[in-house]
Amino acid sequence: MRLTRHTDYALRVLMYLDANDGQLSSIREIALTYRISENFLMKIVHRLGMAGYIITVRGRGGGLRLAHPPHAIRIGDVVRRTEEDMALVGCMQPASEDAGCLLADACRLRGAIGEALCAFLAVLDGYTLADMVTGHERRLLVRSD
Repeated sequence: MRLTRHTDYALRVLMYLDANDGQLSSIREIALTYRISENFLMKIVHRLGMAGYIITVRGRGGGLRLAHPPHAIRIGDVVRRTEEDMALVGCMQPASEDAGCLLADACRLRGAIGEALCAFLAVLDGYTLADMVTGHERRLLVRSD
């Protein structure tokens, strides 16, 4: 299983906001910290806002902050909300996309892969955002310049 860059940076944004201890952060400062495009980051921030993970404050002096305490944000939930395609093999796609598999009636691969995906997400469900950022990481995540 490989997470998309979108999910990777969504998790990083949440970690950054956690490390910033409730202070407002700008898209620009986060983009500079992670050396990524502000446009790409805006899409991620929009999705995190729509999912209810962050609050965006508009206008002068605005910015971003977590919408919930870090211990209330499960990593598995974030992955589910930010990954668009959790189908690890073609036969896990909607029926219209992979209707031609000759082994579909006899194959158990889909079930095994589905079970593995559930186990992967169950492990991530055991962690919260609070588990991802400790004292030392807080200093590394938030820019001081």
